Amino acid sequence: MTSSETNPADGPEQQVGSAAWELLLPAASAPARTRGRSLQAALREAVRSGRLAPDTRLPSSRDLAADLGVSRGLVTEAYEQLTAEGYLRSGRGAGTWVGGAVRSARPRARDLAPRATVAGADFVPGTPDLSMFPRAAWAAAQRGVLAELPHHELGYPDPRGLPRLRTALAELLARRRGVVADPERLVVVSGVAQATTLLGFVLHARGLREVGVENPGSPQHDALYAAAGVATVPLPLDDEGFVMGPLRESGVRSVVTTPAHQFPTGIAYSARRRTELLDWARSVDGFVLEDDYDGDFRYDRAPVGALQGLDPERVAYAGSVSKSLAPGLRLGWLLVPEALAEDVVERKRTMDLGHPTLDQALFARFVERGDYDRQLRRCQRAYRERRDALVSALEEHFPGAEVTGIAAGLHVIAALPERYGPQERFLARVAQAGVAVRPLTDYAHADHAHARAGEDGREGVRTGRQGVRLVLGYAHLPPTRIRAGVRLMAEATATGRS
Repeated sequence: MTSSETNPADGPEQQVGSAAWELLLPAASAPARTRGRSLQAALREAVRSGRLAPDTRLPSSRDLAADLGVSRGLVTEAYEQLTAEGYLRSGRGAGTWVGGAVRSARPRARDLAPRATVAGADFVPGTPDLSMFPRAAWAAAQRGVLAELPHHELGYPDPRGLPRLRTALAELLARRRGVVADPERLVVVSGVAQATTLLGFVLHARGLREVGVENPGSPQHDALYAAAGVATVPLPLDDEGFVMGPLRESGVRSVVTTPAHQFPTGIAYSARRRTELLDWARSVDGFVLEDDYDGDFRYDRAPVGALQGLDPERVAYAGSVSKSLAPGLRLGWLLVPEALAEDVVERKRTMDLGHPTLDQALFARFVERGDYDRQLRRCQRAYRERRDALVSALEEHFPGAEVTGIAAGLHVIAALPERYGPQERFLARVAQAGVAVRPLTDYAHADHAHARAGEDGREGVRTGRQGVRLVLGYAHLPPTRIRAGVRLMAEATATGRS
């Protein structure tokens, strides 16, 4: 390949390797109407990737056009465009050179999504069985929506959500969870995480700087509320729910709770404690934020209705399809008290201008046609079978183990006899065997491990600091994997046990 003469004032000339021009050959053979843009893009990428290093002298437009078999005007236009953008530099009589403004870095996309990495068994809670996603029914609903969706609904939606979906969800939640569901106060959100953040911003704007959270409880609440400028205050639990003494003494005016199936202890709030909690909220002019993350899954009886049904003006209710369909759909709902509704809707508007309309219309059709009810029943059967398999395997391989909490949800608490401890040694041996588990202590707020035991003398729910108490997720594992994983745990901890 020939080149124009070198201008000594421009410094030492870098040689152009033939490999660099290989990037340009596909552009030269592109259709005539796109050949110019293709050549520019190929040159741009050669500079960005470092294949054409800074201070490399390029061939003359005549020579490059001859080498590529394209018109000289095409190359001239490409040189001029990239010079204007800063990728190249040129001077009259000095030729064309690769500029020094570009910092070569080949772009790469990393995947930061959580992935199971253990070879044996993964009992970490929180994940449903993603293989149960109803692909055929979902695809049919998608085709139906694309065929029938009016053009105008592809515009910016009502920030609360499509009226069709809010109506369908209101009927579903009233029927299945016993909520007082006004579609006008229902907001479609990107899961419970966004619902939590929305409420955090609204509470902060009202002057609330703290919110009470269950201890032990979900580790996500701290970061979500902190993003809204609200601090979390860990409050202890007993076997009925929040211990009321510490709650009254805390000074908070709002709390987050999982009353249908507390995470992670697995208890259900008693009727008495529900009443006491609502009485407290009224007395402080506050709010209860109910996370109904797995309220549909109860295996020994019908699910207890949502707390929101008792007082919709004091309870904000949040749920999602993360446990019933897939967390990757990022689809949930938030029912808000009238006093918060306007502020929540406005915050949702400024946050993202509303949830994607195609997703909303698709899920509305999925609910209306009964597909969602069928999916819930399918999950109910599968998860109940898996819970039974886990409990049976624990009884077989860990004699004396106690499974606590109600028969519900996607995880159990397993308290192992003292002979399997201490907990640190147990966890180390299990991990070495390739089994992932989480102890209950992981869900305690570390800075408040003994948070406010309360004036009534209750100790709260212990997190198992003296023994081995595990939070075992099972929904994502078939029964055979569950049994094999428990057996592997037992074998790993058998040696040296007293």
